[in-house]
Amino acid sequence: QVQLVESGGGLVQPGGSLRLSCAASGSILSIISMEWYRQAPAKQRELVASITSSGVTNYAYAYADAVKGRFTISRDNTKNTAYLQMNSLKPEDTAVYRCDAEIEVRRGLEQSYWGQGTQVTVSS
Repeated sequence: QVQLVESGGGLVQPGGSLRLSCAASGSILSIISMEWYRQAPAKQRELVASITSSGVTNYAYAYADAVKGRFTISRDNTKNTAYLQMNSLKPEDTAVYRCDAEIEVRRGLEQSYWGQGTQVTVSS
């Protein structure tokens, strides 16, 4: 079985920075892609960014202007971990951030897994 664990969230002042981590463990042949989602109170969950096994990154259209130059997704294949570096944080970035991964558990079998989420609160 595969487990995803997020960490790095917390309370930060506007203009501050956080780095979120999403660590995958268990029976993993390879990680096809990893994604970061966020969900603010009373809002639908929204895709923030994704990264492929080759390191190609994509940022959701809805967040392109809002997060471009502030948020950066990356991964460390050695550690089976994805990161979301968040700089110049704003109150509107406040949300629960959750990681999703497409995992190749064996040749020809790919499954999706979700982490439990980590809270990010941006406030003075």
